[in-house]
Amino acid sequence: MKLNLKNPIIFLDLETTGINIATDRIIEITMLKVFPNGKEEIKTYRVNPTIKIDPKAIAIHGITDDEVKDCPTFNEIAQTLANDLEGCDFAGFNSNKFDFPMLAEEFLRSDVDIDLKKRKFVDVQVIFHKMEQRTLGAAYKLYCSKDLEDAHSSNADTIATYEVLQAQLDKYIGRRFIDPAGAASEPIENDIDYLSKFSSHTLNADFVGRIVFNDKGQEVFNFGKYKGVLVEDVLKKDPSYYSWMMNGDFPLYTKKVLTQIKLRGFNS
Repeated sequence: MKLNLKNPIIFLDLETTGINIATDRIIEITMLKVFPNGKEEIKTYRVNPTIKIDPKAIAIHGITDDEVKDCPTFNEIAQTLANDLEGCDFAGFNSNKFDFPMLAEEFLRSDVDIDLKKRKFVDVQVIFHKMEQRTLGAAYKLYCSKDLEDAHSSNADTIATYEVLQAQLDKYIGRRFIDPAGAASEPIENDIDYLSKFSSHTLNADFVGRIVFNDKGQEVFNFGKYKGVLVEDVLKKDPSYYSWMMNGDFPLYTKKVLTQIKLRGFNS
């Protein structure tokens, strides 16, 4: 089914040096831009991460240090990427937990001002897991009746994700998701706003879910000893917690959100 789009949407997949959002780096990025009129453009960039690639990551995607050593760094292509992303919504496979947080980190390191939180995000894996409980290769086989060749290359995974979402819409439009408690969702729609909400696990204030919104729209911590407690209350009662997080191994975007909340408290 052709996507019903208000804005261009970019299907995105990353290959990285490892899986730590805070410390690892992007080495390959593929972006498939789909326009409301159905036009499609695809670009793939190889990136010098400036750090060593974890052998476990190489075993998955097959990209070695030698293959990217002469490529531009992310800092060198960041503005070009930001221009490509301008005005677009986003989609990916397991992207809400990994690809988008990792991309946000790289932009922050490069001092490129792009606020990804203002965009809509569709995670095709979440739709798949809610409705079928599988992996990308199985999703491609189930929805598209094809085997996923060259898996774990960003190009193949990006194109497969786009095809899977279209096939998901063919299969699920008008159906409702029934959660484990028996509650039913609204009928699935061919609408990016709806799909973005449907494919979100939580209402994250940051990207990785360390800080989330409660049912009143207030930021609360989602981990550790202050889980479920308002961030503003913690910063007032335990100011050292802010320093601990800022000096800790947390993603830059999480630290940015934390700082914004702290400054908001000063201003009020």
